[in-house]
Amino acid sequence: MNEQRWVSVWGNAVSVAENRPERYARDITIRYPIHIPFGGSAIRLTFDNYCGTEPVTLNKTTVFYGGSFHSVSFGGRAAVTIPAGERVVTDPLDICLNEGEIVQVSFYLKDFTLMRSVVYACGPLSEGLYANGDQTENAQIDIITSRRTHLFYFLSNVSVRTAGDNRAVVCYGDSITAQDWPDYLALRCFREGYGKTAVIRRAASGTRILREYSCLTYESYGLMGSSRFAHEVPTDGADTVIIQQGINDIIHPVGVDVNVFRPMSDLPTVEQLIGGLKEYIALARAFGMKVYVGTLLPMGGWRTDAAFRQALRHGCNDFIRTTDLIDGCIDFDKALRDPDRPDYFRPEYDSGDHLHPSRAGYERMAMEIPAALLK
Repeated sequence: MNEQRWVSVWGNAVSVAENRPERYARDITIRYPIHIPFGGSAIRLTFDNYCGTEPVTLNKTTVFYGGSFHSVSFGGRAAVTIPAGERVVTDPLDICLNEGEIVQVSFYLKDFTLMRSVVYACGPLSEGLYANGDQTENAQIDIITSRRTHLFYFLSNVSVRTAGDNRAVVCYGDSITAQDWPDYLALRCFREGYGKTAVIRRAASGTRILREYSCLTYESYGLMGSSRFAHEVPTDGADTVIIQQGINDIIHPVGVDVNVFRPMSDLPTVEQLIGGLKEYIALARAFGMKVYVGTLLPMGGWRTDAAFRQALRHGCNDFIRTTDLIDGCIDFDKALRDPDRPDYFRPEYDSGDHLHPSRAGYERMAMEIPAALLK
């Protein structure tokens, strides 16, 4: 008998919102569509205020599925208050979920709420909306009173109770992983018949392995690895993590004469950068997970590109390609680089900023994931 267990089908990191005067919201509904890769008999949601400095109250939460709204509870109650720095998990909602369908998760914030715990994510499966008023039981929210968003507030994980042979793969990283390739990987799993694997994104733009900003100006660049990895990577039903991070450690420092918040003392040595990756690997092993690491992508032409930064990138990539500490290297760099100018993207894979891939580049990254990892 294939016993059932909880497996995550959707997820995001929790990072720090840009600090603006309008960072508080009230009387607002937030809705996110969740694509279900495999069926199940129940669903539960995780809401996370990890980066918050004030409590957050969810006044009402619903799931729309199969043409009906279903109320979600927390310890038997409709409303819940999440203390700063903590997270809550809903009561299981018993509902028969079918593979390939969509669940709409909506939650209502009645009173002034600090919208600090958030992450940006984009891709063909990553878009939500927010709307004025309590719209948690409105199937057709008016376009006049709503707006699309790629910002994901508080909701950090969705799990289903499902067959024991279903599982999840975690994609961990920075803005490159916060953008499209995990969504294209999820679509590839559906297209190529890897229906027992869910792809979970844990990525936050601007983040570095070894540093984080303590100033108001740049705190939205997110938490350092030692504050993120252990919080994000353990995931219901996940047995594998793909790590792709390190480029921000290399490109951010410019010197206080250029930017007072970005001293050159923040620039790591290649040994320090590799040491950060080794800490990730050790933690993932402690969680009982297989570990794959993606090489750092080309950055030729980026505004802080320099020979010494490229040397750091190459040194890090040499380690990733040769270490026996991991289950495999995913050579994103080799796949996307220009063979005639290997520090640069192929033109068709360059978004135009010379750091982030184009849509075609993200699709190529998804295709680089070994089939054996998805089975």
